[in-house]
Amino acid sequence: MKAALRAELFKQRSTRTVLGLFAAMVGLVLFVTLLHGLGLSAENFDGTAEQITAVFGWGEVLGALFAALLGAISMTGEIRHGTIRPTFLVNPHRRSVVAAKVWASMLIATGFGLVAGALAAGAGTATLRARGIDVRLDAGDYALLVIGGAAAAALWAAIGVGVGALVRNQVPALVGITVWLLFVENLLVGDIAGIDAVGRLLPAAAGRAISGQAPETLLAPAVALVLLILYAAAAAVAGSLAASRRDVA
Repeated sequence: MKAALRAELFKQRSTRTVLGLFAAMVGLVLFVTLLHGLGLSAENFDGTAEQITAVFGWGEVLGALFAALLGAISMTGEIRHGTIRPTFLVNPHRRSVVAAKVWASMLIATGFGLVAGALAAGAGTATLRARGIDVRLDAGDYALLVIGGAAAAALWAAIGVGVGALVRNQVPALVGITVWLLFVENLLVGDIAGIDAVGRLLPAAAGRAISGQAPETLLAPAVALVLLILYAAAAAVAGSLAASRRDVA
């Protein structure tokens, strides 16, 4: 397992894909945070919860998205280019290979989440202050944004690996993850009667709750963390079983 983990970490460190995802995440976090901070009216920033949801929470949302893409690519990239065959020949214990991909992706994704959360916190604070708007977040809110965002990113990376192992085809896996995180769950967590109760139990909503977003709608951060851990474990196990039972030829 240690050898497999070292191999996976080397693969991810030595490819341009990870750097490309990281650069895209940084640019998008800054763009979206500044866009909302400068473009929304001051009425949207009356309280702490409103400021987190409208501006600061984008660090967690985008950090989780790119972490999930990172995890999915770590699996589908090898399947797409055929390198999964020599990987499984060197290590025929396929479940340990998937487990190594999960842990390697989670370690790197933690860094993604920390950077995304810190960037959103810094850019959001600077933007609101430049507009003369009082920033209502305290030290605890900032810590939850950054640390919670890192935890959500790590767990979403594990989900990404599982999805990649299940779907196998890279384009549908990446498109499906993006659509789910940015669109589908937003439709399920809203003001429609009965939808909130279900929508807040979904994985993207749990990730947002971990960073302290929408406390009046979503779960408590600790409860959401446990829930997202269960989602990540289920996805990793499902992906491991799929990889061990399917032909890779």
